[in-house]
Amino acid sequence: MLIVRQTLTNLNMQLKKLISFFQIAFILLALTISSYGYSKTESSIQKLDRIIAVVDQDVITEKELQEKINSVISNLKNQKIEIPSESVLRKQVMERLIANSIQIQLALQTGLKINDAQVDKTIERIAEKNKLNVVDFKKTLEKDGTNFYKFREEIRNEITIAQLKEREVDSKIVITDGEIDNFLNAQSKEIQDEYEVAHILIRVPEDVSPEKLEKLKNKTEEASKQIQSGKNFTQVSAAFSETPNALEGGNLGWKKASDLPTLFVDALKKIEVGSLTPILRSPNGFHILKLINKKGSSAPLVVEQTHVRHILIKLSEITSENEGRQKLMGIKERLENGIKFEDMAKQYSEDPSATNGGDLGWINPGDTVPEFEKTMKQLNINQISDPIKTPFGWHLIQVLEKRSQDMSKESARIQARQQIKMRKSEEAYQDWLQELRDRSFVELRLEDNF
Repeated sequence: MLIVRQTLTNLNMQLKKLISFFQIAFILLALTISSYGYSKTESSIQKLDRIIAVVDQDVITEKELQEKINSVISNLKNQKIEIPSESVLRKQVMERLIANSIQIQLALQTGLKINDAQVDKTIERIAEKNKLNVVDFKKTLEKDGTNFYKFREEIRNEITIAQLKEREVDSKIVITDGEIDNFLNAQSKEIQDEYEVAHILIRVPEDVSPEKLEKLKNKTEEASKQIQSGKNFTQVSAAFSETPNALEGGNLGWKKASDLPTLFVDALKKIEVGSLTPILRSPNGFHILKLINKKGSSAPLVVEQTHVRHILIKLSEITSENEGRQKLMGIKERLENGIKFEDMAKQYSEDPSATNGGDLGWINPGDTVPEFEKTMKQLNINQISDPIKTPFGWHLIQVLEKRSQDMSKESARIQARQQIKMRKSEEAYQDWLQELRDRSFVELRLEDNF
């Protein structure tokens, strides 16, 4: 019995020691967490970053959202635009971050990458527009509290999204001769007019219920009433609109009448400068337009045509950027040794023109992407370019002929084609972006804030 009691006493002492050990460990852990999460005073609590959204394979953090919000607020203040409510601003910025994330991921998955040289050239142009060299421009950014590395990556993302849009949307726009004929007949007068327009859009989903549609219409009417009662258009745009530039006031800049939807032009023709259109309904949703200014234009279109052919190697998960370029370098070497361009195009090019030896026929300004057109213009007759990269992949380009001629009869049709494409492009891009958003996995982890 004595042995049993002694054993129990020993166990009790060991248990107390064990409890004491865990108590000390818990206190140390609590102190460690406190040192990471808080400073010595309650007034300077340091909030840890956290994930607030999952977008396919990417995440958006609270810090990232707040930094973007701060940037938008700074821009709005510089433009003297009233800042929307916190909830509206957070929702607008969050949707922009989600859309950008989805597009950047798609670009990377399909082999679209922007190299450092392209980013450097873009930053140089931005610096030149601000009458600064790159070094001084960098100092100015950092002085204003903008991290240059983050700014550089934002520029890379903007270029990526622009090239993705060109590849996935603009290049697939089809314009028929009938559309051009109808355009010229309907827009013969308005084609000379230009409008400076600000735009508010309240988007309406395709499968919207009657109750939801009525709420969206009421929301649009409320936006219109606020403007008519004297509130600044840019402030209302930032609070209500769902256009990509809503936070900047929705200003579309100067647009030729032919660049705008017929629905818009018909409404703008009936109002005075400074006035609002009635609420307009399109397949995209409800629109409010403000006519800021109006002017006429009759500048002729001068056309230089280039007869060109090319060989295209597309980028993919199988063909990397470096592999595509090296493949074309090998093809160019064979061309320089006497192999016919058309034979190489038929064998290797991944463009529909391959069956015709890579021949694209006569190209007008604006028919191709900027990188292709710039290289084409610099080439002499029969000269073959080095491999150049566009949103479609890597190209070898050869110019066969160049000509400048009177295109007075054709110029209206060329201009009409370009303007129809511009009009279709924005609508097609918004539809494509919505489809991309719908089929992506997006999980908001702070839904009460959006």
